[in-house]
Amino acid sequence: MDYKFWFCTGSQDLYGDECLKKVAANSAKIVEMLNKEKAIPFEIVLKPTLITQESIRRTLNEANSDLECAGVITWMHTFSPAKMWINGLRELRKPLCHLATQFNDEIPYDTIDMDFMNENQSAHGDREYGHIVSRMGIERKIIFGHWAEPSVCDRLAKWMRTAIGIVESSHIRVCRVGDNMNNVAVTEGDKVEAQIKFGWEVDHYCVNDLVDYVEAVPKGDVEALVEEYYSKYNILYEDRDPEEFRRHVAVQAAIELGAEKFLKDGNYHAIVTHFGMLGGLKQVPGLAIQRLMEKGYGFGAEGDWKTAAMVRLMKLMTKGMEGSKGSSFMEDYTYNLIAGKQGALESHMLEVCPTVSDGPISIKVSPLSMGNREDPARLVFTSKTGDGIAASLVDLGTRFRLIINAVECKKVEKPMPKLPVATAFWQPKPNLQVGVEAWILAGGAHHTAFSYDLTAEQMVDWADAMGIESVVIDENTRIREFKNELKWNSMLYR
Repeated sequence: MDYKFWFCTGSQDLYGDECLKKVAANSAKIVEMLNKEKAIPFEIVLKPTLITQESIRRTLNEANSDLECAGVITWMHTFSPAKMWINGLRELRKPLCHLATQFNDEIPYDTIDMDFMNENQSAHGDREYGHIVSRMGIERKIIFGHWAEPSVCDRLAKWMRTAIGIVESSHIRVCRVGDNMNNVAVTEGDKVEAQIKFGWEVDHYCVNDLVDYVEAVPKGDVEALVEEYYSKYNILYEDRDPEEFRRHVAVQAAIELGAEKFLKDGNYHAIVTHFGMLGGLKQVPGLAIQRLMEKGYGFGAEGDWKTAAMVRLMKLMTKGMEGSKGSSFMEDYTYNLIAGKQGALESHMLEVCPTVSDGPISIKVSPLSMGNREDPARLVFTSKTGDGIAASLVDLGTRFRLIINAVECKKVEKPMPKLPVATAFWQPKPNLQVGVEAWILAGGAHHTAFSYDLTAEQMVDWADAMGIESVVIDENTRIREFKNELKWNSMLYR
């Protein structure tokens, strides 16, 4: 979808036509300049100045019906009596941003008069408009500062990507191939409530429904994809027979092609597998799932449909982002507890997205004790360094909670030549001890949706728009305060 954002300026007809002409001209100038900003990822479309209840209601309902409109940016150039906005805001179903700015960045001390004051009273108009939005309990993003400031443009750009996540959430369809891993609690969840809250459609299929697609892939297509693998990745035979190695890789190629056709035919955007429910599959899907994630599909292991949908959401929110470092399904595995070198080794038995890789990517064929199938092929690499976030959506029985941990990804101290999986090594903020204790207190899962490119603020904004609880673990987290926050939230979110 070629998403756009509507820019709606609020005013009134009290100040006369000459003032309204200046309002329109200034609005056009702001939109023109914002569209030239490299940081702004989507086109902003200027709408006529809104000065009556009828025009406001009509415009906001037109935004609702325009599939390309992903959100509405409102700006109060002058004072705009807020009762005019009530019906339109009540009916608006698109993400809303209140850009609290003004056209000029400095008071013109030598020339300012009452005409200028009337034309440029955003400080006045922001409070009137903000009051009614708060009174109506409407979720919105407030961004304050001069519109030309890089920091304002950056925050606006980040909100736009969050808005994409809000709009696209209702389109996400997850295909569960198999069910949840037996006796595991955290991957369970209320799929009906998830559809009510997030719009996610979560369906189930027998594994052999997928197998039929895999077995129907023409051999020529499989061979062509294997050739692509061999040209793109390093091949690590490690004393395995090259022909036998290639046969194992070909199994993953068939799974990738069959699974992608299966997903496309069913209009699904995320897939969930379980190593204990493989039916006629010859291998646990590994390399195939990694490649599907790289193409933008969400994934969750052992039946974890919540994480699959969150990974898909992150892929959508970061799509087309310049300089993107990647997003992936991830799992907490093991700690390094040596002072000064503390951190958590993140991985999964196979499925980490290659978008997060740093340096060469290799194919290995190695035994896997789980699944009771032949040795699966998988992509092996280490992840990039830098800041990121790990997010876990959990079902607490009476509500959903989104837990977001800011993390710093680092290089491991030494190579791990015997570990045949992709890995990331990170230190949770503020440190490993507080980060882990807070995560466990909040009920965070062992599976996460991880991204280098999104911020905790963006995920909080998404959770707020969905009407669910969110908690952030970052450099400001203190355990006593965090426990109190969880207690307060338990009373607010029911």
